Amino acid sequence: MSLPVFVHDDLAADIGETLTLRGPEGRHAVTVTRTAVGDEVQLIDGRGTRITGTVTQTAGKDVLTVEVSAREVEPPPRPEVTIVQALPKSERSELAVDLATQAGADTIVAWQARRCVAKWRGAKIDKHLRKWEDAAYAAAKQSRRSRIPRIEGPLSTAELAEYLAGQNAYVLHEDAQVGIGEVDLDVDKLVVIVGPEGGIGAEELAELGATPVRLGPEVYRTASAAMVTLAAIGALTKRW
Repeated sequence: MSLPVFVHDDLAADIGETLTLRGPEGRHAVTVTRTAVGDEVQLIDGRGTRITGTVTQTAGKDVLTVEVSAREVEPPPRPEVTIVQALPKSERSELAVDLATQAGADTIVAWQARRCVAKWRGAKIDKHLRKWEDAAYAAAKQSRRSRIPRIEGPLSTAELAEYLAGQNAYVLHEDAQVGIGEVDLDVDKLVVIVGPEGGIGAEELAELGATPVRLGPEVYRTASAAMVTLAAIGALTKRW
């Protein structure tokens, strides 16, 4: 069984030294998961460093001390995958981020596609971004990742077209003639674009300038398409 994972911003500790976990993560460890002295845990910084250690002390409801037994810095996967996610309806919004994070997305960019029912405007933009960040944070811990995906955006279609310039960019499209298995994935970085539930119009597709690619015979919901794509990329490359 894999060890529980908690996030610590500063993992500059060597084997034999101790680290103290406080605040919300400390409370989650001590109060919610009831981690006790003698238990083994892992600490990540969200940027690739992972520490394994043994709990030597707890204090109150939110303080945990861990003695380091192993430390590693995991290299970023190749290719690094950015998911551009058209804004799903509210009930599926955080789910899309959760599933993409579990499947290994390195960056998730929110896209205000023209056919999106959901609209992020004004002061609510920061609120929505925080929800996505929270979803990525929780999913990364649950899936035992050492890296937490970056959340960016939201971008308009014009801004996204500029963002994609010069990148290996593919847009999922049910009418594409090229399948995911035919794409050259032997690259350092690539971008996968997931459209809205209503699909991407021809004009908007042309504006993006990305290569249409077919994921498979089925048409996936916008919330699950990124996860399925990342699974395919994982199996077709050395990411897995």
